[in-house]
Amino acid sequence: MNTRFKPHIETNFPELCDRPFLLACSGGVDSMVLWHLCRDYGLHFEVAHCNFGLRGAESDADAAFVQETAKNWNTIIHVKNFKTVYYSNLNKQSLQESARILRYAWFRELLDTHQLSYTVTAHQADDVLETFLINLIRGTGLEGLSGIPQRAERIRRPFLPFERTEIEAYARSREIPWREDSSNSEEKYLRNRLRHTVIPNLKDADSRMFSNFHKTLGFLSGSNALVRNHISEIRQDVFQKEGEIIRIPLDSLTQLKPLESYLYELFRPFGFTDWKALHRLMDGISGKEIRSLSHRLLRDRAALLLRPLQDPDTGVYPVFPNVEERDGQMPLAIQNVTVLGEVRPDVLYVDAETLKEGLQLRKWKKGDYFYPLGMNGKQKVSKYFKDHKFNLFEKEDQWILCSGSEIVWLVGHRPDERFKVQVGTKQILKIEWIG
Repeated sequence: MNTRFKPHIETNFPELCDRPFLLACSGGVDSMVLWHLCRDYGLHFEVAHCNFGLRGAESDADAAFVQETAKNWNTIIHVKNFKTVYYSNLNKQSLQESARILRYAWFRELLDTHQLSYTVTAHQADDVLETFLINLIRGTGLEGLSGIPQRAERIRRPFLPFERTEIEAYARSREIPWREDSSNSEEKYLRNRLRHTVIPNLKDADSRMFSNFHKTLGFLSGSNALVRNHISEIRQDVFQKEGEIIRIPLDSLTQLKPLESYLYELFRPFGFTDWKALHRLMDGISGKEIRSLSHRLLRDRAALLLRPLQDPDTGVYPVFPNVEERDGQMPLAIQNVTVLGEVRPDVLYVDAETLKEGLQLRKWKKGDYFYPLGMNGKQKVSKYFKDHKFNLFEKEDQWILCSGSEIVWLVGHRPDERFKVQVGTKQILKIEWIG
């Protein structure tokens, strides 16, 4: 194995030879052997160990073992204790998913803090087969059947060509210590049932199983690459970028056949994998939306609107004459002028003496009303939105310029009658939205 590892790294992962990286180590046989080989080869790296606290004293013993090994092998190590159960309950996620999120978030932090190039994990060939079977059983797309990638952003997995049996044999031959996770023997986990029952029977059924499996993965990966390229072209044609919002015309979507497969592939990168829910949204009424963990998808008349999740801005921000920005974020320019200039949707002129409580900027909220310029009487802002066909995102994004509790301007749209410049106005404020 030692003779195979060095040329494999030099040929397929030369970047690990040039720059220091982070090696994730659980203390199990796979990561301990990878640590030993990287050290023996003279690569530059630091080690990270996650203590998820899910097995009590056993988890603490794993951490102590890895720390002691780092001391003996003269390796820089980082250890972090996670409140995994608390995080899982708080976010209503499985322990496995919570551990994965916590782990990789910490790895990214370590890379940035310690100027390390990549996170290297010890996933190996049996892990690929187990993951393939799990995805096959649970139902997945082509992506889930294409195996664990060797490269994924700042992650590298150089151990994928090696099987568990040869890794364990190498560890014994070199007397490399490791820790056994007692939960790996518990049959209640699907992965363990596959590992201890199904996969051994597959290997016994045909000695060529692993080599044929890797051939199949190669075919699937090639097919998946073709699909990704095609979907990328479709996405470039159909997804229309409008600031942070993406508009997807419904008539363009409905022309794609088979629609279900296109919906899954087009929206999967944004966290939407239920094509039935996507189909219902397309057939739904305007204003209906669905959410993933990262994005919102809104039905808006003849299109779907896609945008990242964001916290609502509930602040009220004072604005002042002759100050162009608030903390570099609020693009308003306000100045005193003597005459009216060009009238545009992004420019407002007001009688300064009518502003009894200064000026404040905030987002629209339910119950707001104003006196639209040129109309008799007041109108709810929500009614104005409806009349002018604002979609939900436009409503949420709408800024309101106020003086105390009174609306002065629906920014970029309609001024309020009560603050208009008249013949006898002595002080004129010019307010320009420069966003």
